[in-house]
Amino acid sequence: MDLTFSEEQDELRKVVRAFLARHSDEAAVRRLAADPHGLDTVVWRRMATELGLQGLAIPEEYGGSGFGYVDLGIVFEEAGRALVCAPYFATVALAAEALLRCDDERARADLLPGIASGATVATLALTEENGRWDETGIGLTAGDDNRLTGVKTYVPDGHLADLFLVAARTASGISLFAVEAGAPGLTRTLLPTLDQTRKQARVEFRDTPARLLGTEGTAWPALSRTLATASVLLAAEQVGGAAAALDTAVSYARIRVQYGRPIGSFQGVKHKCADMLTEIESARSAAYGGLWALDAGDETQTAIAAALAQAFCSEAFTKVAGDSIQVHGGIGFTWEHPAHLYLKRAKSSEVLLGTPAYHRELLAARLGI
Repeated sequence: MDLTFSEEQDELRKVVRAFLARHSDEAAVRRLAADPHGLDTVVWRRMATELGLQGLAIPEEYGGSGFGYVDLGIVFEEAGRALVCAPYFATVALAAEALLRCDDERARADLLPGIASGATVATLALTEENGRWDETGIGLTAGDDNRLTGVKTYVPDGHLADLFLVAARTASGISLFAVEAGAPGLTRTLLPTLDQTRKQARVEFRDTPARLLGTEGTAWPALSRTLATASVLLAAEQVGGAAAALDTAVSYARIRVQYGRPIGSFQGVKHKCADMLTEIESARSAAYGGLWALDAGDETQTAIAAALAQAFCSEAFTKVAGDSIQVHGGIGFTWEHPAHLYLKRAKSSEVLLGTPAYHRELLAARLGI
């Protein structure tokens, strides 16, 4: 296995970084974070039509480009660096992946082209009031007529999604359903969250008609694989955010002068920045290992790598974002400085797919410890 990036992948990174530098700068992030809708639809469509980002890893027969997970991970790393305010994670890492994993060819043909083109914003509605990301946490029920009753919460970008993929419990077990945003009995409420750059919603279903995807009662293996993939992609995003936090800290340490010297020349600041770099490089190795495992198609190794990446990268991003504020000193604590935006994203991402402790438990179980 070649564990290096190709010239094409390096060029992909440059193109995505340049695009996000223009369309996801600090001013855009702050504007969209303060907007209850939180999406620039023009930029979202340009991401799909000009760069093909929504359909990058979707097979060509469904309107995508058919690239691999390493390529997709590069995009997520750059999106994390830019704190992209768009439903990219919900649509690509969760919803599109769930559709690709479910055993329903007709649903893939019907739903994936809209995602790839940027016409459809989609999300996965899995967690409920208990906040669990495992099979036992699913309590929402579906009747014999495929009507859903119950509540999903902490749904990423659920306030603006056009399509919900809903995990529900039926008489046969866990099943996956597709629900259009305008379905009767569906209501959604934007939740107050620490991280305003990635919004979440509470979604209530009251006898809501839904479309069963695949065979009833067999959805959990596909959902488990979806969550493993999403964990790796989130880890890549966390690495990008941590790298941006370090870059701003180092830049500030070079220009901030105290006692006639740049603060970066002081041993305490140098050591802190070096520790931050060590955290990031270790996290990057964990995330990249997960991406290569995904492309290799080894299900066992992917499950292990996903739990490892999410357990480590979550804590690494939080630590680096916090240390970046410390390096900035007094200005780092102010609303006007962007450092707090990265810390909030780090804290939100740390629990988005389960806490680091939860992923360490998964890792131990998958290793047979």
